[in-house]
Amino acid sequence: MRIGIDIGGTKIEGIALDAAGSIVFRERIPTPAGDYGAIVAAVAALVERIERNTNNTGPVGIGIPGAISPASGLVKNANSTCLIGMPLDRDLALALARDVRIANDADCFALSEARDGAAAGFASVFGVILGTGVGGGIVIDGALLSGPNAIAGEWGHNPMPGEVRAMPVCYCGRPGCIETYLSGPGLSADHRGATGQTLSPPEIVAAAEGGNRDAEATMARYERRLARALATVINIIDPAAVVLGGGLSGIDRLYRNVPALLPLYVFSDTIKTVLLPPKFGDSSGVRGAAWLWPEPSRKL
Repeated sequence: MRIGIDIGGTKIEGIALDAAGSIVFRERIPTPAGDYGAIVAAVAALVERIERNTNNTGPVGIGIPGAISPASGLVKNANSTCLIGMPLDRDLALALARDVRIANDADCFALSEARDGAAAGFASVFGVILGTGVGGGIVIDGALLSGPNAIAGEWGHNPMPGEVRAMPVCYCGRPGCIETYLSGPGLSADHRGATGQTLSPPEIVAAAEGGNRDAEATMARYERRLARALATVINIIDPAAVVLGGGLSGIDRLYRNVPALLPLYVFSDTIKTVLLPPKFGDSSGVRGAAWLWPEPSRKL
């Protein structure tokens, strides 16, 4: 049995996977807001309940909205800010009396979809998160790619290619990050800037499907930007498959329109990379956390 924990901003999810990858137990609890010690205690209690209810034990993998810094051993780049600067892996290992493995939640998504999800069987996979934020993870031959800076796959904070107008400033302090254009809030902000209307991404998509020209123009801009941003990744790592995750991954038209645009930006006379929707949806992250054991990460 493997245990996966996904620590999110509003919920903590825990699952147990059997050897075949089937979920034998699942529970979701609210995340203690802004309280690091309470989060550690909540994770420890959740693992204890998983093992009690399954009458089994297993290694624990944990997905977080950030990463462990190789320099300090402390959490960095977390949008759950109470985790930043804390030795989460050491504190959880102490609380659980065992080693734990921690990875970024986008890495966990990529690992899940590559391991037994939509991209199972592909040798190289780029997993993309398009949600409140934008992130990514890379899996090669079934192993999560890990680099010396613990940022492999973090394309969301590269500059959006091809934009020449004034660029929005990202929360990270840099202008024009891919995240500011391709996240859900970024899509809504772009539509508002063009039309003065404040609509959610689902409302924009529905309006475009209903024939609204402004909404269609917004979606066309989004698709061109997504194609340009993905092309930079394809040009560098040439993945066999790209899997979209996050709230915007449910937009069906992306899987038709973006591949048709890729030849404009990818440096190749043929593009065999496939663009896929996720198999496990919002369960991919916690499943990927469980799959952190026993497979090691591939080092750059």
